[in-house]
Parts: sequence; structure tokens; C-alpha cells
Amino acid sequence: MDLVRRNTDYAVRLMVNLARNYRKGPVSTRTAAAAEDVPYQLACKLMQRMRNKKLLESSMGPEGGFNLSRDPSKISLLEVIETIQGPISINRCLSGTDRCPRQKSCPVTAKLAKIQEYVCDYLGGVTLDQFRQGRRTKPKAQGF
Repeated sequence: MDLVRRNTDYAVRLMVNLARNYRKGPVSTRTAAAAEDVPYQLACKLMQRMRNKKLLESSMGPEGGFNLSRDPSKISLLEVIETIQGPISINRCLSGTDRCPRQKSCPVTAKLAKIQEYVCDYLGGVTLDQFRQGRRTKPKAQGF
């Protein structure tokens, strides 16, 4: 099981490319796709989806393309992941209160919920700016 699916990986790479070009003017989908080894047609769909979720702004014309909608330090990896593949759920029992009748008393659910909270908190704390600057982040050890 992949937590981050292939299309999401492509989207993250495209967003990091735009972060590197932040405030340098629009970047065309073709340029970003070629630089990040993302198939062009798929890049078009991913960029559109991210624009629809207000992570990107677009401009038309020969000098047009895409820009990040806000500073790279204000866009988290979690936002990009959830834009492309939806909310992160470690297990189906965590995706809603009506999924499992044992949810409130299940010790497995409690531990999985803690893991999910950690993953979402961590991904929410990783920004495009950190990728742009090439900084590696290390997760803090947490007790489960």
C-alpha cells in the first residue's frame, strides 16, 4: 500500500518546481512537466485540479502558465496530498463514525487514530518551502 500514490508524487514534484520558481513569473505546464519527468497530459490534469482547489493561479497567453497561489511556506504537503487523493485515512474505520460499531471501544482504532493524527500533523508541517530549499525534515519520535 502506498500512502502517497504515483499521481500525488507527480503533483508534489510539480508544486516543488513552482515553489522553486516562486515570484519569477508563470511556469507553463509543459515546462514543469518536462523538468519533473511527469507525462504532459497528466500534468495538465493535476495542475487544473490544484488550481481548482486554489493552490495555484493560472494566467493565459504566450507568457502564461501557473504560479503558486500563496507563499511556498504557506502550502503544506498535506494540502497537496489531500487535493489529489483525498483525505488521508490509515484505516476505513477512521473515515467516519458510522463505519464500525466497535469504534468507540476498540483498542486498535485508538492506536490507528493516534498514528493517523501523527501522520497528518507531520505532513501538515512540511511545506513546499522546505522542499524548495532542499532541507530534509526528520520526524520527531512519538509514543504510540
